[in-house]
Amino acid sequence: MSFTKTTEQPSKYNHLEKMTVQELLTNINAEDTSVPLAVEKTIPQIEKLVNEIVSRMKNGGRLFYVGAGTSGRLGIVDASECPPTFGVSHDVVIGIIAGGDVAIRKAVEFAEDATTQCWEDLKAYSINKNDTVIGIAASGTTPYVIAGLEMCNKYQILTGCITCNEGSPLGKTATHPIEVIVGPEFVTGSSRMKAGTAQKLVLNMISTSVMIQLGKIKGNRMVDMQLSNNKLVDRGTKMLMDELNISEAKAEKLLLKHNNVRAAINNFNNGNQ
Repeated sequence: MSFTKTTEQPSKYNHLEKMTVQELLTNINAEDTSVPLAVEKTIPQIEKLVNEIVSRMKNGGRLFYVGAGTSGRLGIVDASECPPTFGVSHDVVIGIIAGGDVAIRKAVEFAEDATTQCWEDLKAYSINKNDTVIGIAASGTTPYVIAGLEMCNKYQILTGCITCNEGSPLGKTATHPIEVIVGPEFVTGSSRMKAGTAQKLVLNMISTSVMIQLGKIKGNRMVDMQLSNNKLVDRGTKMLMDELNISEAKAEKLLLKHNNVRAAINNFNNGNQ
């Protein structure tokens, strides 16, 4: 059954090659300003999905993102940022892209058209009913993603999706669809633009709210972040100075001893400095 792909509709702008750089930038920015408003309309759907994810992750479940091309790469970016930001292990939020890791940098021909590979990729992680799988596809028609979610549904694994077309096959497959309708792209069909921005915003909302609900933030601070560079050590030191009202030297010494902001706070409060 056919449906209207707003992501493929002609751009509202024409003769782009005749525009000045300023005109190009101004018009692209004008289009981008509509994206947060489109995302706002989907907050009730995002909320329902986040609540379901949190309940499963509290029981040991994991969060998977599956996608192809730009959508797959966005999922991998979000998943890869969770360990350093929230201190979770790399097997808690997992991004999978059609075509495997090589597709992160280079397009793999016809990888998105494979109808059995997504499930095989998920099975490699021993996926189970505690897990959640979110399919990401701007068009909502990517066979790799749709077929993967269909198998998840078959095995009673929670499914969600992020797409930018209403009534898409993917949206009808996911038990918790999130459809962010951003309209035609500035460059016709270039869904790496507004659609990609919308997907990134929704991914930020999902992973951040899930991690906060799981207790990975204290106040508004990343107290479980990994201290993987000097900037983060400096940030952690300032957190301890503010939280414990101690000098910079003492805060840095405490942080480096325990190698974690939360652990440093807990040990300080327990008299173990």
